[in-house]
Amino acid sequence: MGKAYKYGENVDTDVIIPARYLNIADPKELSLHAMEDIDKDFAKTVKRGDVIVAGKNFGSGSSREHAPLVLKTVGIKAVIAPTFARIFYRNAFNIGLPILESREASEKIDAGDEIDVNFKTGRIRNKTKKETYQAEPFPEFMSSLIEKGGLVNYVKEKKL
Repeated sequence: MGKAYKYGENVDTDVIIPARYLNIADPKELSLHAMEDIDKDFAKTVKRGDVIVAGKNFGSGSSREHAPLVLKTVGIKAVIAPTFARIFYRNAFNIGLPILESREASEKIDAGDEIDVNFKTGRIRNKTKKETYQAEPFPEFMSSLIEKGGLVNYVKEKKL
């Protein structure tokens, strides 16, 4: 269970991790700048298990794996939005960051709400408002990617 950070529509990869920091190779150091152009205190206040809730088309813009990577590195448990930019969607699963599509959750969850997510069922519980929303559960293969921490770990394990 974690606290919700709430953002609007079309949050692009340049906002998730500004391009001026992409020369930083260490994910922990890079993650210190996550979301700073839209929420300057995000990296200082986010805790492991928190979630991001946003409007449609989350992760649009440049194709950069850095965007989901910094969110995972700071401890984001999941990103919930009605829709995701296709390249962000794929990059998120490739690095093991769970994302859930739910218009209802996106509309009804407010910043600061306590959220619990069940990835197997797609159930999103808002403990603050005592509401439950539904997202599509992950297909088995995508669940495996998440459980293994991303595509690289999944492939390494399969080769053994």
